[in-house]
Amino acid sequence: MTRLLLLLLCLCGIGQSLAESRYVTDQSQIMLRKGESTRHKIVRSLPSGMAVEELSTNETTGYSRVRTEDGTTGYVLTHQLQDEPVARDRLAAMEARLAELQQAPDQLAVKLTEIQSAYDKLQIDHDALEGEKERLEQELASIKHASANVVRITQERSELRKQVADLARHAADLQQENRDIKNETTQRWFLIGAGVVTGGVLIGLILPHLRFRRRKSSWGSL
Repeated sequence: MTRLLLLLLCLCGIGQSLAESRYVTDQSQIMLRKGESTRHKIVRSLPSGMAVEELSTNETTGYSRVRTEDGTTGYVLTHQLQDEPVARDRLAAMEARLAELQQAPDQLAVKLTEIQSAYDKLQIDHDALEGEKERLEQELASIKHASANVVRITQERSELRKQVADLARHAADLQQENRDIKNETTQRWFLIGAGVVTGGVLIGLILPHLRFRRRKSSWGSL
């Protein structure tokens, strides 16, 4: 029975002592006094199994100064304290732990079902996200392709605009040259016409004199 109790205590972790904690021995009650002797006034009685904090120990007097959970301080005999809960409390804790362990398989089965459901849901969400990711990647690829086309079209449009501007300047230059040629031709014809008129005038002025001289010379020969 003792071995079984120790084994259960090891499994449940109840046997570990709390830091600076002590327990009232398995007696009905012990006295918490104001000083380190039976002559000092009793502050209160501590029931069996009550947890107290050991503040100091006097090996000479055999008393320890302790503090209860509600903050009351006093002195008790050191041999009335022990490092672990009393057997009654340990047995109750062991029974509670045993009952918890007996319920554990059912609770674990429920948790396992919940975890499996959560995993299935996460898997569905993951598949949905993967599909959405592929769709977005395709859309991004299309956008990049369209952007590349837009850039290419923009460059071609800029080049065409430049070519149109060059052609427009060239056409304007040709028009100006054509106007200059027309003006030059007009000026030449004007000069030619003026020359013809001038020549005609000169001829008109010279011819009468030439005729008169011929007649006169012909009369003189008679």
